Amino acid sequence: MRITVDAERCVGSGMCVLTVGEVFDQREDDGRAVVLRPEPPAETWELVREAVDLCPAAAIVLSTDRRP
Repeated sequence: MRITVDAERCVGSGMCVLTVGEVFDQREDDGRAVVLRPEPPAETWELVREAVDLCPAAAIVLSTDRRP
């Protein structure tokens, strides 16, 4: 699993951080999400998927493609 966040689309709701704070954080200047762990450990995948579902801007993208 690989995670990216579209910073232009993010509205800074913080739902991702509240759901799985070990994977996401928010920038201090504008509150938009940043990914702390682009390839999170398997034990967090369920919470990451929940964060994707909760994101009001659909700014989080999951990929299983391992190509660069």
